[in-house]
Amino acid sequence: MEAEPVLIGGAWRKALAPKGSFAAINPATGERLKSRYPVSSFGDIDAALQASRRAASELRSVPPVNIAAFLYAYADRIEKRGDALVKTASLETALPEEPRLRSVELPRTTDQLRQAAAACRDRSWCRATIDAKNNIRSKHGPLGGAVVIFGPGNFPFAFNPAAGGDFAAAVASGNPVIAKAHPGHPGTTKIFAEAALEILKESNLPRGMVQLLYHFEPEDGLTLAAHPLTGATAFTGSRPSGLRLKKAADKAGKPVYLEMSSLNPVILLPGSLEERSDEIAQELFTSCTMGSGQFCTKPGLVILKQGLRSEAFFHRLLTLFRQAPAGILLGQNTLNRLREAIAGMARLGAEIVTGNTVPDLPGYRLDNTLLRISGERFLEHPRELQIEAFGSVSLVVFAEDDDRMMKILEVLDGDLTGAIYSDSRDKDEGLYKRIEPVLRLNVGRLLNDKMPTGVAISPAMSHGGPFPATGHPGFTSVGIPASLLRFSALHCYDNVRARRLPEEIRDKNPTGRMWRFIDGEWTRRDL
Repeated sequence: MEAEPVLIGGAWRKALAPKGSFAAINPATGERLKSRYPVSSFGDIDAALQASRRAASELRSVPPVNIAAFLYAYADRIEKRGDALVKTASLETALPEEPRLRSVELPRTTDQLRQAAAACRDRSWCRATIDAKNNIRSKHGPLGGAVVIFGPGNFPFAFNPAAGGDFAAAVASGNPVIAKAHPGHPGTTKIFAEAALEILKESNLPRGMVQLLYHFEPEDGLTLAAHPLTGATAFTGSRPSGLRLKKAADKAGKPVYLEMSSLNPVILLPGSLEERSDEIAQELFTSCTMGSGQFCTKPGLVILKQGLRSEAFFHRLLTLFRQAPAGILLGQNTLNRLREAIAGMARLGAEIVTGNTVPDLPGYRLDNTLLRISGERFLEHPRELQIEAFGSVSLVVFAEDDDRMMKILEVLDGDLTGAIYSDSRDKDEGLYKRIEPVLRLNVGRLLNDKMPTGVAISPAMSHGGPFPATGHPGFTSVGIPASLLRFSALHCYDNVRARRLPEEIRDKNPTGRMWRFIDGEWTRRDL
């Protein structure tokens, strides 16, 4: 069967000298799907880079309102193609059509695009700054090259490289995109790219603004991240792959934004278990097993103090884990890595209390797995035990006392989130005040009495954190307009004539509503 075409320079065409082909596999059945997709050679990558250079040049003269119009129209077109997207994504990922894909992830995706469109139209995101006395002005603007987006397997819509959050932020900040599809859902990504090209053909925007390659060899990906024509790279995936990309991009001086591994520790203080132990056990179980545990914010590490209430809590949690059926994993590689992570923890002293068995069912599955370890044993190998197990797996650490709990927190790696459960009557306040300052610096988002799996599409949301959760602690992949800043450069103009300045930093406010920092004051006024 002939492989599907790639999208380069505004046209669908056969891949140039492909290095093979692949097909998506339905994780629920293990069956290979019909369509085949090319593994591109560097010839395809080079052609996409050349087309993106032309698109980046053309985009410099495109008004932000036109880019915003594209994003609004794209969101509308995605909704019209919703049935095809939901059906294809469910086949490729085994994620349920309802409510996950149709009622949750698809609306989130179109909402992100519309929020990015609104930010693009408003322009306040660019942080226009004017020093009138010295006639020095600056703003954030496009990078001048393509943003290469490596999409993950677990969110076929919301993090899709041709439609998700990184895509929305890159386009809204004025950049062309080269989308590298995840091999787990190439057909879904093709539908997105088809919709994007339809809108581009109906507009005056460069058609090379959105391009799609399905797959290529790892070494070619490293070359792409470091290429002179690449503006920046966005990656969501495993730590080993992310670190290889970071090394290549850093060596070439290219920006790279990574979302890698995170354990998302949940700390249960004694008063919370005294007050509502069963309720917390249910919340934790739900959070650990949602989406078969394949969320980057799944709580993979639970820390509590040793004691009778903690044992009762663990017994309740254990019952919930044992009673629930095994969820479907995204693929064979996910299953293999999950079993390797569990085996690694067991070798270092963690006890597998339940799970870690493959049920006699079709597809890719592993029984819900719960491990436990003492605080003392955890502290013997703290780095090695902080292994992301991407599935319905969690490690529970029983700290012998408050001081041991503090030591555990002090050796935690950087994480996307960290949650603290405490007594509602402030009986845990003393211990909370000791814990919070330590945890606060190790996580991007701090939660109280709430599990971390929900990521709201809010301007205040941070979906980032210290290394190794991400490659840089100062940025977020969720939350507009902050996420746009990743794909921008700071452009400064010193004594440049007024008519030659970008609209955003001329004396007159171009929209009348845009916020600008003028002579030390945030204002919407004209200069």
